[in-house]
Amino acid sequence: MKDLWACEAGRPHHQGVQALKDHGAVADRDSHLVEAYRDAGFVSFGRTNTPELGAGATTEPLAYGPTRNPWDLARGPGGSSGGAAAAVAAGVLPAANASDGGGSIRIPAAMCGLVGLKPSRGRISMGPHMDEWGNSVQHVVCHTVRDSAAILDATIVHVPGDGVIAPRQDEPYADLVGRDPGRLRIGFLDHAIRTNTEIDPDVADAVRATAARLEALGHHVEPSVPAPLLDESRITAWGPAFAAGTAASVAAIAAEIGRELDDGDIEPWTMFIAERASMFPPAAVIGAQKAMTTFRRDTATWWADGFDLLLTPTCLRPAPMLGEMAPDNDDLMGVQVTTLHYSQLTQPFNVTGQPAISLPLARSREGLPIGLQFVAPYAREDLLLSLAGQLESEYRWGDERAPLHP
Repeated sequence: MKDLWACEAGRPHHQGVQALKDHGAVADRDSHLVEAYRDAGFVSFGRTNTPELGAGATTEPLAYGPTRNPWDLARGPGGSSGGAAAAVAAGVLPAANASDGGGSIRIPAAMCGLVGLKPSRGRISMGPHMDEWGNSVQHVVCHTVRDSAAILDATIVHVPGDGVIAPRQDEPYADLVGRDPGRLRIGFLDHAIRTNTEIDPDVADAVRATAARLEALGHHVEPSVPAPLLDESRITAWGPAFAAGTAASVAAIAAEIGRELDDGDIEPWTMFIAERASMFPPAAVIGAQKAMTTFRRDTATWWADGFDLLLTPTCLRPAPMLGEMAPDNDDLMGVQVTTLHYSQLTQPFNVTGQPAISLPLARSREGLPIGLQFVAPYAREDLLLSLAGQLESEYRWGDERAPLHP
């Protein structure tokens, strides 16, 4: 279980936060997803490392120290489900709970050569501690499409009070793996969408090579992307809402431990963002939420106009060196720019609530995994899983393991 949203009654629940670790915080009850895992027959093996509050593309919390990438121990496994991805890639266990509020399933999957499906908003219950209206969702990281689909089937359990319930197909998702997806219309993107960021040539080549392979499999592929995704001003407009969310999380930590937070209780970057929230009037936060709503609606028209899937890099670079995005790095703004190389193509689809999957389709010249992302219309995990199954039979990534894997 990732030490973030998956709460287990009576077990530590620290969210990568030093103050909660020192306080000895434990969960008061099970999450609905934890109950679903148990009902499906899973055994909880332990809890995995996460950056503080899950807010990072690297897993190096000051509270617990860095998690290393089994493909190269000098590199990070991504975040925020980096502990989960490292455990699976190292062969500790075949699947691990993960969550994704801005890329936190897909980024570690890409860094560690795994399958990482971010389900649709409302596909899996986030209760009772969280709600389904937000950007975060939960699922797993694992080696195969089959496992991802089967675990999804086992954990789609909704309870009274769930705010969003995504419509699903009549048949199990596991039955779609290996089924011919038919001829799909797929758009692709092979470049950065934010200023001061660049795509690694190996990653760009991987997108183009995969587009060519999809063509060879009979799909229609063309360079095309939803226009709102290329409008940086629309994406940066969400900032006040994210700052307010961080401030609310910091306030909740203080309430849980029963005192104001001191230096050392929480990381500098988290406090920096929380303090920025006071700069925004309430109207700016509401405006940011409205900007996310219009982005979701406008982005959806690209799929409504005839596209089935969008292909992008999951991240613009392979796995980073440890320390590049560490929370004790003195260059906080530099860390933010580096983070954008990993999250800029994942976060927008948390805002839209669409399902997206990262698949380990390539390697860098250094032999590091490169993940590529496919995005489907809302509630169409069936398209992702059927195409992913087709590609898995072509690429056979399930047969490969990281050097650290026994």
